[in-house]
Amino acid sequence: MPADQLPIPAEKENLHPRNSHRLGYDFKQLMKGTPELRRFVKLNQFDAESINFSDPDAVKVLNKALLKQFYGVNKWDIPAGYLCPPIPGRADYLHYAADLLADINNGEIPRGKKINVLDIGVGANCVYPLIGASVYGWRFVGTDIDPAAIRAAKEILAANEGLKDKIIFRLQTNKANIFKGIIKDGEGFDITICNPPFHASLQEAQLSAATKWKKLGIAKQNAALNFGGQKTELWCYGGEAGFIRRMVEQSALVAQQCLWFSTLVSKKDTLPVIYKALKAVNALDVKTISMMHGQKTSRIVAWTFLTPAEQADWRKTYW
Repeated sequence: MPADQLPIPAEKENLHPRNSHRLGYDFKQLMKGTPELRRFVKLNQFDAESINFSDPDAVKVLNKALLKQFYGVNKWDIPAGYLCPPIPGRADYLHYAADLLADINNGEIPRGKKINVLDIGVGANCVYPLIGASVYGWRFVGTDIDPAAIRAAKEILAANEGLKDKIIFRLQTNKANIFKGIIKDGEGFDITICNPPFHASLQEAQLSAATKWKKLGIAKQNAALNFGGQKTELWCYGGEAGFIRRMVEQSALVAQQCLWFSTLVSKKDTLPVIYKALKAVNALDVKTISMMHGQKTSRIVAWTFLTPAEQADWRKTYW
């Protein structure tokens, strides 16, 4: 099909209105900035340029190209086997987080280094801080229990000069703790974000991956995920519900040091567990935001322990 007859990509209306990826991927433009992507790009059944999303190498190079073109990240890489998340979905979370902060700021999104974000489980990819620092100029503290992930994230930071004063990392040395040992006395965060482990065991993670590939009609002997993932990124004791319940319980210990707490929720069945835990710790306001990416629906659950008056005082004090 001649180039001038190629169909115009349909806008992905399910993505946030400010999401730069609503028009899909312009592979020609991406390949200009990241030539190594070229070897992965082929015409699909609709005569449109695409990649094989079941190929982890292709997905990683696509992420590298997207981060460079849209977020000014000139050098990005992750060690083999680490989580390589979809960029549009990660950007969506941050845009909704920005809306949440805007709600107490007369509808205006607060920008710049005055906004402090805590990324729980930053991972080797460091994607949330990279996007948030680029789009909104926010400052990030990224925390993880995996020393190798922290080292890899620091290497990304060292390779991108303009980000060094916007992102710092802290290793969580006690796997039972989420906020303790990370949030320092007298320190405050405007919002915490988290992409929690989904599964309760490695076996559950492998079964989920195998089911996914079966639905796609792809045989995977080792049930590998196209986006990779170490065990600490994919599963933990109690799975998603258990991790978020612990996060809620522990958030009450630093209730006055965070304006909003939030987390991604992949499984709808997890929501009742979260709401019950939030009621038990007397969260004053709880918001649930639905997001749809392709055929998958996920949610952000956010909560605060601050009254409207305390939220207004927070804004006057810190913003």
